[in-house]
Amino acid sequence: MQNKQLPNVHLRKEWDLRVRTWFNQPGRKLRRRNSRIAKAAKIAPRPIELLRPAVRCPTVKYNCKVRAGRGFTLEELKAAGISAKYAATVGIAIDYRRRNRSEESLALNTQRLKEYLSKLIVLPRNAKKRTAEDVQAYKSAAQATGQVVPISTDVAVEAPRVVTAEEKMAKAFVTLRMARGEYKSHGVAQKRKAELMERKANSVKK
Repeated sequence: MQNKQLPNVHLRKEWDLRVRTWFNQPGRKLRRRNSRIAKAAKIAPRPIELLRPAVRCPTVKYNCKVRAGRGFTLEELKAAGISAKYAATVGIAIDYRRRNRSEESLALNTQRLKEYLSKLIVLPRNAKKRTAEDVQAYKSAAQATGQVVPISTDVAVEAPRVVTAEEKMAKAFVTLRMARGEYKSHGVAQKRKAELMERKANSVKK
């Protein structure tokens, strides 16, 4: 060997003692399944999952997809006539950080809340306030699995048609850039317009 170096090959690493095994995976899978079954039986006939809002995915690439969100906003609860304190007791998820950016999302989730409340059966905690109809409805209620109010992803497909001459002449990039420029310079343009009107008014007075 070069420079008469002594051979020192590390062959006794005992790697088999430090291998991460996962032999308990099937057992854990069974334990999680039994825990889910036990939890569902404990809270029956209440739904297994909380009611979630329908939200849009972020970014331009995925904003056409509708999915279940974290929770309903306070504005959506107010529109449906529910308080946040009451919503937490009847299986409605609440998100204090999310904001409604459009009327469409507000109307959609308000409708989801109203549909959920129409299906809801509330049994009073006080036994004296329970009626025979309440008890019978509670006993005959079936536990809902999955989403209580499913999120519909139906999209109205437009029928094929001929592209018009106006659409052929339209330039999407130029339109977007113009709209962006007008939005950015709106304040400056308004200020200049106000100054011009003021100068005209002063010139008329003189």
